[in-house]
Amino acid sequence: MRDTAAPAAESRSEAALLRAAKRGSAEAIEALVKRHWPDARRAAYLVVQDAGVAEDVAQEAMIAAVGAIATFDRRRPFRPWLHRIVVNRSIDVVRARQRRAEVATDPSDWIEQVDETSFPADVRLPDKLLDALATLTAEDRALVVMRHLLDYRASDIARSLDIPAGTVRTRLRRALEIVRTHLEVSDAGGTP
Repeated sequence: MRDTAAPAAESRSEAALLRAAKRGSAEAIEALVKRHWPDARRAAYLVVQDAGVAEDVAQEAMIAAVGAIATFDRRRPFRPWLHRIVVNRSIDVVRARQRRAEVATDPSDWIEQVDETSFPADVRLPDKLLDALATLTAEDRALVVMRHLLDYRASDIARSLDIPAGTVRTRLRRALEIVRTHLEVSDAGGTP
């Protein structure tokens, strides 16, 4: 019976899944997790840039979201709410690793440690781009990921992260300039 219930739950609308999940439906929660897992894992990976840590962060974020589903306001979109949890946890992990000096001083050193072979091809980015993203702070990397890889508008990012939209646009512009410069220097054969 469970095998037929799960596919039926997965095909339901997000609003219907959220209503059922708030009532405690395990099938609805499972369908929501399956629906949002790839983007959650991708967002975590692109911010923390470590496949194993990204898995942990995405799992913790999903557990936190499921635990808070009863208080979730169904009138708001679920995806941005979940990504806020993922991105904030990712930023916290990067900050903690930097404080504990687990991350190499040169961001390009820890890019080489990334093992993304367990990720589907659509999650992977060219090494040059990953290297360029690694030069950004975790906060700016999260903005770039949300805007250009998860397709959020600046106003949506501002609401999600609770910062002014103008600040988001300014920080995005600066971050993209850093990435662009890094890529240009890398393409020219220089050392960024």
